[in-house]
Amino acid sequence: MALTLLVLLPLVGGLLVLLLGKDRDRLVRQVALSISLVTFLASLWLWAGFDAASADFQFVERYTWLPDFGISYHVGLDGITLWLVLLTTFLTPIGLLCSWESVDQRVKEFSFFMLLLEAAMIGVFISLDLFLFYLFWDAMLIPMYFLIGIWGYEQRIYAAVKFMLYTMAGSVLMLLAIIWIAYYHQTVTGVVSFDLLDLYALDIPAELQMWLFLAFTVAFAIKVPLFPFHTWLPDAHVQAPTAGSVILAGVMLKMGTYGLLRFSFPLFPEAALQFAPYIAILAVIGIVYGALVAMVQPDMKKLVAYSSVSHLGFVVLGLCAMNVTGVQGALFQMLAHGVSTGGLFLIVGMLSERRHTKLIAEYGGLKAVMPKLVAMFLLITLASIALPGMNGFVGEFLIFVGSFAANPGLTAVAVSGVILSAVYMLWMFQRVNYGPITNPKNKGLRDLSAREWAVIAPIVAMCIGMGVAPGVFLKPMEPAVKRIVAQVRGMAPVNAGNTTSEVVFPEAAKTTSEVVLPAIEGSAR
Repeated sequence: MALTLLVLLPLVGGLLVLLLGKDRDRLVRQVALSISLVTFLASLWLWAGFDAASADFQFVERYTWLPDFGISYHVGLDGITLWLVLLTTFLTPIGLLCSWESVDQRVKEFSFFMLLLEAAMIGVFISLDLFLFYLFWDAMLIPMYFLIGIWGYEQRIYAAVKFMLYTMAGSVLMLLAIIWIAYYHQTVTGVVSFDLLDLYALDIPAELQMWLFLAFTVAFAIKVPLFPFHTWLPDAHVQAPTAGSVILAGVMLKMGTYGLLRFSFPLFPEAALQFAPYIAILAVIGIVYGALVAMVQPDMKKLVAYSSVSHLGFVVLGLCAMNVTGVQGALFQMLAHGVSTGGLFLIVGMLSERRHTKLIAEYGGLKAVMPKLVAMFLLITLASIALPGMNGFVGEFLIFVGSFAANPGLTAVAVSGVILSAVYMLWMFQRVNYGPITNPKNKGLRDLSAREWAVIAPIVAMCIGMGVAPGVFLKPMEPAVKRIVAQVRGMAPVNAGNTTSEVVFPEAAKTTSEVVLPAIEGSAR
């Protein structure tokens, strides 16, 4: 019941918030924050009980739901989803706390949607039934739509509708593919099933794999977002409230890359190996394009938004290498990006609350009046540009190592994104914080408050901690990564009858050099 409890805590907490009386904003904030902190502590308890040496799904719960349709309530946690669940529960209380003063209208509804969003996101990561996964996948769109549309900025309605339309378009394709593969299971076995582990065991013809893979992958590519499906993201980020941007960048974008790793690649391995080089090309285009567009942005939030397009291109590149090193790097980068980019949006939000503008040209010389905030800004910026010793370096380094084994040429081009990232991030930092104070409105700005310290300090601590001790994060994910890589590469059989250990590894699967994409391994020699 541990995983179910993790979903129910914010869900029931959100309903409890709605029951509180009118004009009780302070109590609403306190209750919502308390519930999110309890949920975070519960996720830490799961981490404490997690067997880091096992590739199995743990804390598994499976109950028959709609037996006639092969639908069950099936949830579980492995080394991949463990960290994504922890990232979700870590960022939610930070999002609530950063909105303590900035959200002063409809506080009850805002808190409800934040907790509902947390429950849905956790549900996405732990679902091992495709129907259940789809329910949570669509459910999380609703609270984010309202968070942007109600508490966003001037063009919030346009951004919210665009976000919803793009994501729903991809979701429809995925739903069709889910139904298709479930009933294909029936044609092969005589039993319809939406259970992920049952579907892993299917031997799907190559042509059918291609169409199902494309349907799933387009849906996930929109969510990443992968070039050229990225156009909704800058609008959503710019118009969203600070908490919405933190959750969107920190967690929701990772659902696209998570979907590729959990569903698209292992369900359709032949198609995945065939299309991986082309997806990698799109990823590299996104890396360079996102960086170049970020360089010319006058708005801090839009700059950070385009940086996400670039950084998530690195993640997709690592996944497409489909070797242990590349996939581990991609997963680590997902966590690192969630923390550091979430921190950047927090900093921009703090500045915007004080000056009511996000334009870079409106600032300058903040170091003289806000030295503590600028110091935190600097540390998070260094993490974002992958300075050695910070969290961004480890993930990008592993991605490049894994990707170089698969395609040296693409990797060489992708490395340019690191240089470009340093250019636009440090340029923004310099323009905002250094030089003379030319705008008199910047002279009286207050430095970090106690509440803001409580918001930003955990982010900075994670940026440093992940960079200094990456093994804490890499070790638990390694067995699950090896399992998926082996499954995609066809190096291990799938045992559909085993709920927690569906893949048995040969010793050969443990080395990175032996899991290079066959379509492109020739270039690695």
